[in-house]
Amino acid sequence: MCDELSISLRAALRESRAFCALAEGEISPLPDTGLAHAHFRLGDSGLLARIPKQSQMNLGAGENLRYQQACFARAAPAGHSPALHGILPPSSHLPRGGLIVDHIDGRPPRLPRDMAALADALAAIHALPLPAQAARAPLLAPADPLQAVVAEVSAQAAFLPRAGLAAAALTQIEKTFAMVQDALRHAGNGQPCLVAFDAHPGNFLLRNDGRAVLVDLEKARYGAPPLDLAHASLYTSTSWDMHIRADLDDREVVAFYRRWMCRVPPRLAQSWRALLLPLRALMWLWSVTWCAKWRVLSDRRSTGSGDGEDWSRDNSSDALVDHVRGRVDHYLEPAVMERCRDWAPGRPLARWADAGAG
Repeated sequence: MCDELSISLRAALRESRAFCALAEGEISPLPDTGLAHAHFRLGDSGLLARIPKQSQMNLGAGENLRYQQACFARAAPAGHSPALHGILPPSSHLPRGGLIVDHIDGRPPRLPRDMAALADALAAIHALPLPAQAARAPLLAPADPLQAVVAEVSAQAAFLPRAGLAAAALTQIEKTFAMVQDALRHAGNGQPCLVAFDAHPGNFLLRNDGRAVLVDLEKARYGAPPLDLAHASLYTSTSWDMHIRADLDDREVVAFYRRWMCRVPPRLAQSWRALLLPLRALMWLWSVTWCAKWRVLSDRRSTGSGDGEDWSRDNSSDALVDHVRGRVDHYLEPAVMERCRDWAPGRPLARWADAGAG
């Protein structure tokens, strides 16, 4: 599949006015490590082709490219993301098109050592000026960003009955969801900002100067930054990637949150302080219900369409599919769910938050 995609990419580059010269150079596939994109290094140009396998946001091919284009453009001023150089429109060669971005020369994060660098990168993105409401499109910018995520969790939870979970796992999900919904009924939204919404450590690379670069910006939106903090530090994230396997202890998680709060404007940090724990639980719910969704949908044949979601295992290497299946099975075990509950009363993160998150 990789060889065929390399040939298709070269043909698409040849037809591109902006990038035709790249078609004559070497096209080298990067290891298959993600369910949403294939990546190809374009010779010694310093550029990378990012070819969608699907749209995780269920967008049409052209709309998906425009959305990602906006994600890269909005995050660029923070200095922690690759520059976007242009797009390859959907074509007979590449039905979903592609994006041409900087190739980041870096390494995967080493946890917990590099959590401070991840906090700094997220803080820089979150601190970007908030555009006027009319200028936020095409990125998602719901009037109530928290209830928008609750709705996403509810939609993914519809797959739970078919996902083969143990009764104890379903009970934990139901109880946590009820707790989160109750907490959100008694709290308003904080100050919205640009969030990545896919900030697990596997989506970062560390440059030689120590700067963390967020290389995947497909799902950025305007909403709640604590969701990014949770996604960067939950066990379901720090042990997700093929090249990263870490289980942060409570002290390390508190240090990560504290670092972020010291790096963003005080008003932004204060506006979300009371929701740090409920949104950590909400992000965990999003993650485990996604796991249930993937377990159900991954066995389907690929649609072969250029539009929408397509979680079929046909779109990725056997090694990647086996890795994801192993992680999904692990995270849906009741005992693993229980160990993730570091937001529970009495845990150090909860005590720190209750003390004022100072």
